[in-house]
This record gives sequence, C-alpha cells and structure tokens, in this order.
Amino acid sequence: MNDNKNRRAFLKKAGLGIAGLGVVPDLLANSKTLDFKNPKKVELAIATITMDGFGDHNFEKAFEILPKLPFKNVEFNCWYPRTLTPAGIRSIKERCQQLDLKPICVQGSGFGAEGNIIKDVTHKLWNMHAAKELGCRRVKFTGAGRGKDGGLEAVIACLKEIAPAAEEMDVLVMVENHANNNLEFIEDYERIFDEVDSTHVGMCMDNGHFDGSNVKLLDVVEKFHSKIMHIDLKDTERFGIHKVVNYGDGVTQNDAVIQKMLDYGYEGYLLIEMAPPRNEDTLIKDLTRAYDLFKKYEI
Repeated sequence: MNDNKNRRAFLKKAGLGIAGLGVVPDLLANSKTLDFKNPKKVELAIATITMDGFGDHNFEKAFEILPKLPFKNVEFNCWYPRTLTPAGIRSIKERCQQLDLKPICVQGSGFGAEGNIIKDVTHKLWNMHAAKELGCRRVKFTGAGRGKDGGLEAVIACLKEIAPAAEEMDVLVMVENHANNNLEFIEDYERIFDEVDSTHVGMCMDNGHFDGSNVKLLDVVEKFHSKIMHIDLKDTERFGIHKVVNYGDGVTQNDAVIQKMLDYGYEGYLLIEMAPPRNEDTLIKDLTRAYDLFKKYEI
C-alpha cells in the first residue's frame, strides 16, 4: 500500500481533518458524523469525570462548570443507566447545544459483564448507537479487574463481535488501559490486535494508568502508534502507583508522548481527564491551566 493510501486510511480512522484532502465521495458519504467545519487535526477535549467525579449526577456539575472553561469538546462518561436511555442522550444533546459544546466520545462501563458475552456485546452496541445520536463516532471502554469477568479473553471475544458493526456504523471502538486491569500491559494489546484486525478498533492510551502499571510510555507509542486513536492526559504521583495529581506535580511525560505521536502523524483528541481526587476549590483554575498547558498542540 502506498503512502497516500496509508494517509487516507489513517485520516478516516482518526475522524479529524479529512475535509479538503480530495477524498473520494463515497468515503465522505459514509462519514456523516464528522465535523468538516473545523479544520483542526488535533484538538483538546475534556472528560465529564473531571468535573462530576464517579457518582451518578446526570452531568449536572459538568454542565455547571463547562461554561467557565475554554473547552468545547466533551467526552461523556455514561456509566449509569439513565445517561444511556433515549431521554438521557436527548438531555445531553440539548444541553450541549445550549452551551455550544461538542460531544466527541461516549465512555461506557468496561468489558466483561461478568463473563456474559451477549450482555457485553449488546451494551457496547448501544453505546455506539448513543455516540451516533450525539453526533460523534467514538466509544471508549476499559476492562474489569485483572483476571476478573472472563479476563482478556472476554474482551477479545466481545471485540470480535462488535468490530464488524463498528465498521458498518463508522464508529471507533477505543480500548483503554487501566492499572490492575485486564487491559494493562503491552502484551495485552499485542494479543488484542493480533486477534482483532479492524480499522475501527484501537487503543485509548491513558498515560497516567500506564505509568501506574510501570509501563514505559514511549515503548507504547513505538509499538502501537498506528493503533492509538485517543490520548488521555493525566499525571500520576509516581511510577507503579496510579494516583492522580495536578499536571506537573507527578511523573507522567505527557508532552513527550504527544510530541512523539505528532511526529508519527497523530490526528485525534488530547483528553484532559484529571479524575478524582482533585481540589474542588481550585478545580476551574486547575482545568483552565491544563488547557493552557496543552493548547499548543492543537493543529
């Protein structure tokens, strides 16, 4: 395959920056959820967990804080039933429209479903439908605790079932690493991508969690740069321990990862995901500072 074809395949996967590249009409017709008005190939985004925490609060705090922040792209952590009902998705969409916000990803609860493949596949398909309803084309899932709920085999079994649907729906399924999780180490992703070969299944690289698992970030980039579809930016206190701290107070080399991925031609989102615990009194200031730290990478 020549470089031009590789380039187009990567752009279609990333879901950003296709407009104006002379792509064939049928590709454009199959990518109705892309935002052709925004020419940026790399954009900042923020996760609702950063504002809402882990509770079931119907994104009330997120929608209260977001107008005070410079972010426009939002990933919604839809872990609770009411957020994924038709009414819940309509509510997210309407509130985003009122505040001129753009949903860019739906994160659902993790792979596993206690080993029930039917429930797991159905759940992931519904998240994909929710993403389409919100006008985006990304869904994100992590795994269960290490060795639990069917282990890595259950993740792979589910991905094999949903990959054809992801391609048909033009939705990117992003598999996110977590410390002490079935999705944790380089060899976990080697197994996944060996068994699930799809342009619509890739990695969400969570920098803080890889640090928490003692996995070298640049080794991940070198091995999987062509499969990384989403980058979660956070800072962890020290290697081997996943404990979120304010950006710059920990050991995570976010800038090195971003720069290396840009060198490889990365096009996608850089997600601010400063999950709890965090300082509620300085949260708006801290998140604005995070935007200022990383906005230089928007291109």
